[in-house]
Amino acid sequence: MSKAKKSSRRRPRKRICPPPPVTSERIYIQINPSKIALFRFLLEGYDNIGIFTVTNKFTGLLQLRYSPHQRREIKQFLDAVRTEIDVKDVTPN
Repeated sequence: MSKAKKSSRRRPRKRICPPPPVTSERIYIQINPSKIALFRFLLEGYDNIGIFTVTNKFTGLLQLRYSPHQRREIKQFLDAVRTEIDVKDVTPN
């Protein structure tokens, strides 16, 4: 009788989930006021990675809130949106 061979496959590591954030991050962006509906449509298409509030509808100032864990995805989203809409970051320092 032959001994059973040990499997050479490694077990996948369990991913450690980060703790839930206490606060959300926010950035302020400015777009053309006529493009606010398009921005909402594009944000929903990216699986609602954030939510926005229209701060000033006449100047197109938006407050975009998102989880700190999704900072990279928000940056990728804004880079993709810049191909369709002129997006200006006006976050106060």
